[in-house]
Amino acid sequence: MISIPDRRIAISISVRFASSRPDSPDALVLPVSKKGGIDAALDGLSEEVAAHLRRAAQAARFNGDTASIVEIVTDYDGEPRRVLLAGVGSGEDHGYENAGGAVAAKLLTSGEKTMIIDASSDSSTDTGSRMAYGALQRGWRLDRYRTRQKAKAKPTLRTITVVADEDEAGRWAAHEHVFAGIAFARELVTEPPNILYPKSFVERCRPLEELGVKIEVLGRDEMAELGMGALLGVAQGSVREPQLLVMRWDGTDGEQNKPLALVGKGVTFDTGGISIKPGPGMEDMKFDMGGAGAVAGAMRALAGRKAKAHVIGVCGLVENMPDGNAQRPADVVTTMSGQTVEVLNTDAEGRLVLCDAMHWVQENYRPDVMIDLATLTGAMIIALGFEHGGCFANDDGLAEQLLAAGTSSGDKLWRMPLGKAYDKLLDSPIADMKNVGPREAGSITAAQYLQRFVQDGVKWAHLDIAGMVWMKSASNLWDKGATGFGVRLLDRFVADNFES
Repeated sequence: MISIPDRRIAISISVRFASSRPDSPDALVLPVSKKGGIDAALDGLSEEVAAHLRRAAQAARFNGDTASIVEIVTDYDGEPRRVLLAGVGSGEDHGYENAGGAVAAKLLTSGEKTMIIDASSDSSTDTGSRMAYGALQRGWRLDRYRTRQKAKAKPTLRTITVVADEDEAGRWAAHEHVFAGIAFARELVTEPPNILYPKSFVERCRPLEELGVKIEVLGRDEMAELGMGALLGVAQGSVREPQLLVMRWDGTDGEQNKPLALVGKGVTFDTGGISIKPGPGMEDMKFDMGGAGAVAGAMRALAGRKAKAHVIGVCGLVENMPDGNAQRPADVVTTMSGQTVEVLNTDAEGRLVLCDAMHWVQENYRPDVMIDLATLTGAMIIALGFEHGGCFANDDGLAEQLLAAGTSSGDKLWRMPLGKAYDKLLDSPIADMKNVGPREAGSITAAQYLQRFVQDGVKWAHLDIAGMVWMKSASNLWDKGATGFGVRLLDRFVADNFES
């Protein structure tokens, strides 16, 4: 078990490995693929138990569909034992992860303390580890503020034992560190806004220094001296001081001179400012820092697994509030780049934060590739729902790399257009640009706004993940709430394109 120094992350389930199936009454999980069928999974069971499972599977019309489950209770030396068949489908499209997550959801509060995953009958690579990886994701919860839970609602599952050889066990660390990044992002997104605000966000990231991440922080005065009028304009209505958090991981010993730049929108709470949002649903705006959370989580994953890449993560952290000093509609602000912006809607604040953060990282690190992540527009949810994040890019190759990483990681993206006709919609009669266009194509004009701050020669992508960081329904890989979207995506993108 790897020691994870992120002190605020409570990883409640540990994963262990065993070379053979433990002799115990703990819950036993056996993966079943649609190709292999049930019989292959029943090896090592008594004839009585195997027959019982076959009958149960037949009665349930179980054929190995992804995340389908058949459960029986048997006698094990006088003690009851759960035995579960978990469908992994064809094994593709994250079938093993989804199967592990589905089992974890079933056993999490069941009274079981340990579950054994025995995938030794499956010839696919790292099957048990992949199931455990999915189980960890589904088993994550933040119960810090629950003081009156009923006993049956409290998690009991504490250990996952994977039956696997030493080679598979040796590869587990990468899964565990990526999960730690997902868990970190989820915790940041889930925390209430009176607990998580710009300065406390920074403090939550401080333990990353123990993993080798170098951290730099700019406060209000430093940003004012640099001319970050757009970012500071968003923050001026709040008593919470804004922060520019810079996290740098170099696993190349200086061989990669120019880092990959990741920039995250970190609005720790968004009331909309003077252009205030409606009251119902405003509580969801604690997750308007989901882009920054994904960047921080990705940095945790990359540093934890010692990725051989040079990456800079920048988070623009502000709170958007409507007090007497708040930014007004019709204000004109000057960005760090020198371009001026007429602020027509103070609720279109994320792009104002990002443009200064993007310019800062380009000026200071001269990256060849820059990716920003943001819960930027409600229009993105209207366009893509809760199935894909939107991907805008000025380079076809970069877009293809990101879409491929999304497919292989499970954090799916869909490419959206950019174009001069959309860009013209941002022209202002008194400044260089407006911060909003018309109601139509709202996500596209937001991306067009950001593109005006991309320097010549920089390959850039904007990921609008508004519909992906928080879910009101559970899935096989998360409970209701924060998903950690973006961490798996960025980790896979780096692994595929910067660690070759």
